[in-house]
Amino acid sequence: MRYYTMTPMTRHGTGAEISGLDLSRPVADALKKQINADFAKHHVLIFRDQKLTAAQFAAAGEIFGPLLSQHHKDIRATGHPEVFEIRNTEVAPGKYQIAGESWHTDHSNHPCPPRATALHTVSLPSYGGDTQFANMHLAYDELPDAMKRRIEGLKAIHAWESRYTPRKMRKLSDASARALPPSGVHPLVRVHPDNGHKFLYLNPVRLDAIIGMEDSDAMALVNELIAHATQQKYEYRHKWVMGDMVIWDDRSVMHQANGDYDMKEIRHLYRIMIQDDPGLWVTEGKKTWTAIAT
Repeated sequence: MRYYTMTPMTRHGTGAEISGLDLSRPVADALKKQINADFAKHHVLIFRDQKLTAAQFAAAGEIFGPLLSQHHKDIRATGHPEVFEIRNTEVAPGKYQIAGESWHTDHSNHPCPPRATALHTVSLPSYGGDTQFANMHLAYDELPDAMKRRIEGLKAIHAWESRYTPRKMRKLSDASARALPPSGVHPLVRVHPDNGHKFLYLNPVRLDAIIGMEDSDAMALVNELIAHATQQKYEYRHKWVMGDMVIWDDRSVMHQANGDYDMKEIRHLYRIMIQDDPGLWVTEGKKTWTAIAT
């Protein structure tokens, strides 16, 4: 039995629109199971026509697992401690900081990065502000065999802010800085625990080094992989509509926000992150990190 209508958003299966659900109401276990199965298949789910308070948004996120505490502790929404606010911010006269304005995956510097991130609209500009998603399964599948052999087994260090980041990170408050976890160490190639397929795990904002490689060689490799992975043929581009709740798999897609709108208008969304299984990340990361330190 299907509990909702689902429409794929691309020919390659990245992104699916879900209609016919009211996420302000409790979700039964059978429905949660079905939604999670579709999430593993499509990587990005778009729930239309939602109008959720911060607390309701948090509860909807828990369909996918427990919430993860995010790095910035000073921009929480009123109504739930793990709901954060994303908006364009004027940092100097006429100069704006756009959260997420380059390809990345969220919180990859964490020893156990999030399973997923979700956004829900609060207010939108009259045009622009799309979010792009790149399917890292497809990107891996279409790598040349020689490149697959080259990167198999390589591990990268993900810092809070890479020395090579294409954009500066928003400054952490003192409390946020004290709570920052140690850098994560993660393979360039992972096997997705929910669908069994390999994917590239990249983040140009945080990826700071590849273990056993000179920095110049490592960054040349990373740049080559990112250029390949962000080709338009791997992409789903989401055009926001009020009432959207969008959740994406932080493992199997990279994403970026677009600052192509009138900065006098506010693009304001709630954000939550979903915890992943620590056993999939932390043991491997700690083992590698300890080996580096000694």
